[in-house]
Amino acid sequence: MNVIRAGVLGFCMGVRRAIDLANTEADRAQESGGRVYTLGPLIHNPEVLARLKNKGVLELVQPSQNLTGSSVIIRAHGVSPRIEKDLSGRGGRIVDATCPRVKASQLRAQALVRAGYRLFLAGEARHAEIAGILGYAADGFCEVVESAGEAEAEAAKLYEREKDAKTALLGQTTISEEEYRAIGEAVQKYFPALEIVQTICAATKERREALRELLEQVDAVIIAGGKESANTRRLLAIAQEWGKPCVLAENAAGIPPEFYGFQTIGLCAGASTPDTVIEEIEQKLNLFQN
Repeated sequence: MNVIRAGVLGFCMGVRRAIDLANTEADRAQESGGRVYTLGPLIHNPEVLARLKNKGVLELVQPSQNLTGSSVIIRAHGVSPRIEKDLSGRGGRIVDATCPRVKASQLRAQALVRAGYRLFLAGEARHAEIAGILGYAADGFCEVVESAGEAEAEAAKLYEREKDAKTALLGQTTISEEEYRAIGEAVQKYFPALEIVQTICAATKERREALRELLEQVDAVIIAGGKESANTRRLLAIAQEWGKPCVLAENAAGIPPEFYGFQTIGLCAGASTPDTVIEEIEQKLNLFQN
C-alpha cells in the first residue's frame, strides 16, 4: 500500500487560533484557580475536545449559571451580540476565539442591514456560524437559504413585496463555490443588482482543490476529521462525487477493513483535524505497506 497525503490538510488559521487561546486560558486558570468554559464545542473534533477537557476546559451546559471568576471562550464559529452580552452580564470574562473571517462576515452583515439591504445568507440553517451572523443582522431582513431552489423561492417572495429592494448575499465560510454561485444566480433572477460578498474561506477552498488533485492519484481516499464538522463533511461529499471509495474517519479505528486492500490510499483532512489524528491514521495504514 502507498499512502499519499493531500497537499493541504489539517488545522486552518482560525481553528489553530481558537485552540491556542483555549490552552492559554487553561494554563491561566490553573495558576489562578478559576474555571474555563466554552460556549458549545470549541471546534468540531472529538480528539481536540477530549484534550481540552483533560486540561479543565469544560463546555458550558447551564444557561443561567453564575460565571463570576470564570472565563468563557466564544468558539471559532462565533455567537450573536445578544449571547455575548448575556455572558458578560453573568460575570463571565469573555475570550473571543471567533475566527477572524467569521467575524468579518458578522460585521459585514450588520453593516449591510443597517444600510438598508435585504440580506440573503447562504448556508446550513442550524450551523453555529449562521446563527451568529443572524444575530448581527437582527435589525433587518436576513433570510437563510440552503440551496438555489430555496434562494429563488425567497427572492420571489421578497420581489412581490419590494421590487426595488437593495439586496446582498453572504455565505457560510465553508460553503462550496458551486453552491454559492448557484444561490447567487437564483437570487439574481429577481434582483440582478444583487451584491455578492466573497465570504468563502480561502483555507476551505485550498483543501478542496488539494483533495481533487489527490483523487486523480489514488484508488480510495480517507477524510480525517470530526463527523460534526461541516467542512470535513463537504470534503467527503466531493470524494463521493468522484465515485471512488471514500470514508470519513475520526481516528485510526474508523478505517474500514476493506481499505487495507487498496494499492494507493489518499489521506485528506478537514480544517479542524489535528496533526496527531492525521499521523495516527497514516501510521496505521503504513503497517500494510507492500
